[in-house]
Amino acid sequence: MAEKTTGGLQDAPGSSPDENEFPFGYPTNICEDVPDQKYLCSNCNNILKKALQTLCGHRYCSACLSWIVRNNKNAICQKCKEEDPSTLSEGSLLAEEREHSCEGNLCKEQKRVQTETPSKENNCSTPLINKEGCRFSEVGCSFRGSKEKIKEHEKTAVGAHMLLLLQHIKQLKASLCTAAKAANGSIPQSELNVNGAGKSISDLLIPGGLEINGDPEVDCFPGSSFSEDESVLQQLVREKVISELENKLHVFENIVAVLNKEVETSNLEITAFRRQSELDQNIIRGLELKIAELHRCLTQKDAGLSSLHKSLLFSEQASYDGVFLWKITDVGRKLQDSVSGRTVSLYSPAFYTAKYGYKVCLRVYLNGDGTGKGTHVSLFFVVMRGDYDALLPWPFRHKVTFMLLDQNNREHIIDAFRPDLTSASFQRPVNDMNVASGCPMFLPLSKLQSPKYAYVKEDTLFLKCIIETN
Repeated sequence: MAEKTTGGLQDAPGSSPDENEFPFGYPTNICEDVPDQKYLCSNCNNILKKALQTLCGHRYCSACLSWIVRNNKNAICQKCKEEDPSTLSEGSLLAEEREHSCEGNLCKEQKRVQTETPSKENNCSTPLINKEGCRFSEVGCSFRGSKEKIKEHEKTAVGAHMLLLLQHIKQLKASLCTAAKAANGSIPQSELNVNGAGKSISDLLIPGGLEINGDPEVDCFPGSSFSEDESVLQQLVREKVISELENKLHVFENIVAVLNKEVETSNLEITAFRRQSELDQNIIRGLELKIAELHRCLTQKDAGLSSLHKSLLFSEQASYDGVFLWKITDVGRKLQDSVSGRTVSLYSPAFYTAKYGYKVCLRVYLNGDGTGKGTHVSLFFVVMRGDYDALLPWPFRHKVTFMLLDQNNREHIIDAFRPDLTSASFQRPVNDMNVASGCPMFLPLSKLQSPKYAYVKEDTLFLKCIIETN
């Protein structure tokens, strides 16, 4: 019997009804877990019994709502008053004819209690709840939703459903074994449970008036004396249990068959996806190889373009008469690089004494080299390996003249030398170029940077080399 409660009726006139007048909801301890607030009556705070939902959205037991309306002409929903004491909206007024029945998602134990009570609730017929249960709800799946959601759920939860079915079949098998043992007398009759619902053999007695083998059962309600032999009763019980289990097993076998088909279909789809993925991977690998090949081609073409660019610059700057003018820009930065050691010396482009003559170039140390390091500009002459060296006389014996031009044409710096015929610097080159030879103390740095002279103007200087070819 439910405990007497006055929750939610503090503002109602008169005393609370007695137990016969006010049948409260089910106690919360019938549920395995603490029920959610939406399953509790807004009046008695027990689990809803014959639930009614008001226009404001709150839920009451049918008897609670009847009692409130009967004792209050203009009753206002208690939950609405708690949420907003100043509420006077029409939706908060309570009236039995304005409400509708709604079972909702109740806990398993509450559903069991409602099933055993004579007055079972009706399912909600209003559009507020338009959800369906999963086909596997009989084996423990609690998912609910629209038809589209149900289809998506049953497609993605195949594994979970298989586990629920396996667990349920194990329970059925255990129940069948228990019933068989009880029928053979190995288990006391009072301990036999059917379908896990806590029913004893006496609960499964056949109602009066049901004919078995042509003979009606007259006195077969619980507590009556048995006119038939106990073994016959056990046989009937066993047959009933086995029949129920076989029916359920048949249903589950059908479900398992459907699931197997779905699994097979999924496997076929997965296999097709894998094949397609392999084809895509092969295509991707082919494209990657093509890209790598194109990259190599581009690299080769870039190298070719760079070589052509160098050749073009060389053709533009090359001299074939033994006279070469070298323009050096960014003198300040290059001088600092020479001092710091980042770029100690600079090489000029190659030039020739004649069309098919000697190939030579200049090398300058802006911060000096050897005896002129740190005090002078050092200028050297370099004999390079040329294409026509086999036809030329060796050693190189032509006079070389260096000039640093004054850009105001006032005082050029001039120095000249004749090659030392015994020096390796003037023999036929074996490598790309011989050791440089020339003037380590060509020009003092103080004079190069002096504002009295115009050797450096607009951060640019000009060096000239003249080779006597007579």
